[in-house]
Amino acid sequence: MKKVIVLIAPLVIALIIFVSVTYFLNTSLGKGALQVTSSPQSKVYLDGKLVGKTPLCIGSEQCEIQDMIKSGDYAIKLVPPNSKGKPYEAKISINKLTLTVVDRTFGDGASSHGSIITLTSISNKKDAELFVVSFPDKANIILNNNFVGVTPLLLKNLTESDHDLKVAKEGYLDKFIKIRTTLGYKLESLVFLGVDPNVGSPSAEIEDEVKHATTSAVASSAKIVILNTPTGFLRVREDSSTSSSEIGRVLPGETYEFIEEKDGWYKIQFKEDVVGWVSGQYAKK
Repeated sequence: MKKVIVLIAPLVIALIIFVSVTYFLNTSLGKGALQVTSSPQSKVYLDGKLVGKTPLCIGSEQCEIQDMIKSGDYAIKLVPPNSKGKPYEAKISINKLTLTVVDRTFGDGASSHGSIITLTSISNKKDAELFVVSFPDKANIILNNNFVGVTPLLLKNLTESDHDLKVAKEGYLDKFIKIRTTLGYKLESLVFLGVDPNVGSPSAEIEDEVKHATTSAVASSAKIVILNTPTGFLRVREDSSTSSSEIGRVLPGETYEFIEEKDGWYKIQFKEDVVGWVSGQYAKK
């Protein structure tokens, strides 16, 4: 019996060391988890590499694939069966020790819809934030059956709890998402609305919004970094023009949520309920 223990002990010790080292590497190098669902089932590509089919779960305890993904920005692509619509492409962020969730429902024409949910660490560990962006924008946000504003919108001082999020806009299908805000983190919810097939043929305005939303989705998770300027600050303007009114100023090194790009200008989430435009000459994505 002692011989068996002697033989097994080194294997147990080696296993413990391996698990410990793996966990240390996953946390110290900055790795996170990814969950992808779709209807119908689709192939999932990250940066052009096939990683599996939906439903796909990588990196969390509930996943079949428990190897975590190195944190960073990735191009994700979902390819449904040929008869179920065009592939869906977007940019996502994998953050350290958090789960990024991607959901997509493919439909006919512009009726496809989905969401991308990401957690980002914030400096105030006693606060929980929610940032909601929709494509198209200016959609109503209803949180726990209460209207709280229109997209894009940043909400602060939320409780650490489960919430019912509804994003709605006339001419589009309502999107319902169950989310959980966490202290010390900002939950970023990117919502892609599908055209409501019950409203008949979409108007030219809605078709333009859908086209713009599809183009913007590829850059939807980006951040804007303010660069050095001759004045030591950068003006934030109401519109994408130097003749537009100044609504504030930002400083070199600061980062802001990217919303849209137009004619060499970036639209950013300037404050909790204020968006504005900065010149791309002194900012980068």
